[in-house]
Amino acid sequence: MHSASIDLLFYTNSGLVYIDPPHGGIDGGCVSINGDPEKNINLAILLNLRDMLQMSGYTVLTTRDTDRSIHDDGIEGIANQKSSDMDNRLALFNSVQDAICLSIHQNQFTDARYSGAQMFYSDTNSQNAALAQTLQNQFVAFLQPENQREIKLCGKELFLCYYSKNPTVMAECGFLSNPEEAALLITPEYQQKVAFTLYSALIQYCAENS
Repeated sequence: MHSASIDLLFYTNSGLVYIDPPHGGIDGGCVSINGDPEKNINLAILLNLRDMLQMSGYTVLTTRDTDRSIHDDGIEGIANQKSSDMDNRLALFNSVQDAICLSIHQNQFTDARYSGAQMFYSDTNSQNAALAQTLQNQFVAFLQPENQREIKLCGKELFLCYYSKNPTVMAECGFLSNPEEAALLITPEYQQKVAFTLYSALIQYCAENS
């Protein structure tokens, strides 16, 4: 495993929370209709979230705070690097017990009309649905009052969610294929709002489950 492969975490009364900003380096993730790569948006939200947690007195570590992948050293080929990167993220999620895990993503679809955050979870942990619902509720309450999306059960296709042993949610924060939402997601102001929404949801969940 890469020597610096430690996901964002903070200590709470409930234990650990791991937060993962996926992609990085040569892996840009999905791309907005304006050509903005997902990896940069994920990272910007992460950095804002880290600042909020630190100002609240939490101890924060990050997977990456620059544009890089966390694949093993010496791995060659994009596909192999992506596979190693995912394996390392899962290993970190499973490296501790009683951790809360969150992976920050942006969505994309062939139809540009779709928008809004949506939380994905698996049924491999009994707490996943409650965590996903808390996150979804906060997006509606704080940021997207017209969002009527429901949390969505996933299968093995969402590797981290399915195989993580801890409570884990993949947070799709918006659609880069939607012109209006893509334009918002690249602005520092909206990235801060997304980070605060995630922050408030995690704090609420920890308080209710400590």
